[in-house]
Amino acid sequence: MRDSSKAIAMAVAVALLAAPAGAEGPPAGPLKKCPADSVVSGAGCMDKYEASVWRVPNPTTTNVALVRRIQLGRATRADLTAGGATQLGTAGADYAPCTANGQLCANDIYAVSLPSVRPSAFVTWFQAGEACANAGKRLPTSAEWQVAANGTPDPGPDNGMTDCNVGDGTVEAGSPTLTGARSRCVSARGAFDMVGNLLEWVADWVPASTNSPGWGSFSNDLMSLAGASETSPFPGALVRGGAFFFGPFAGPLMVGNAPPNLLVDDFVGFRCVR
Repeated sequence: MRDSSKAIAMAVAVALLAAPAGAEGPPAGPLKKCPADSVVSGAGCMDKYEASVWRVPNPTTTNVALVRRIQLGRATRADLTAGGATQLGTAGADYAPCTANGQLCANDIYAVSLPSVRPSAFVTWFQAGEACANAGKRLPTSAEWQVAANGTPDPGPDNGMTDCNVGDGTVEAGSPTLTGARSRCVSARGAFDMVGNLLEWVADWVPASTNSPGWGSFSNDLMSLAGASETSPFPGALVRGGAFFFGPFAGPLMVGNAPPNLLVDDFVGFRCVR
């Protein structure tokens, strides 16, 4: 009996030693490669560009292959156009029937990371999350966003050509530029436009804030996470990076929050992560 127990224990040990790396437990090593539409950032693949949102017709029938290309990070603008897809969120909140609270969005809207397109805005947190999910991705956490944004220039003046698209910070003027058009606005990990252009939703929620104390001498980036409201009927979903009119208050440390179901404007967008 004792010999049988020893034999079983030895067989289990041999099986564990023979198991392929990564079959159980933590990954065998750091992530080294991501799809072409994203960059390696920690243990994930962060979209290289702010999302453009596309409505794909017949996604479960004639356009199954197109949806698969989107989910694999291989879809091009030409692929989308050839499949009859239309971009949303460039001139207004035209996501219906996908609703502001994320209903009726499955198999309808898809977030795509593409260069040289106007990023989609006028989007609620719920719609952004659905567009990521349909594309096989999700909204990044604030911590994931931060790691991917590090190294992006903390803006001074915006030269209108290569610097981050942040404007002068005095008036709500300007507009989003095409994704990746500002060649110097790139992070250490290769993600474009994480400072300025559009505010970007991230996954985290906090109590709605009432004050913007800033970072003091640590940074001039906007920080609006103080004075938790005791009366607001809504939480605050975090937004990061700043937008095209934030001036020096934009930056990789810029963080604020807004109601996830209500904020629909031309300066709020997002990007996804795998």
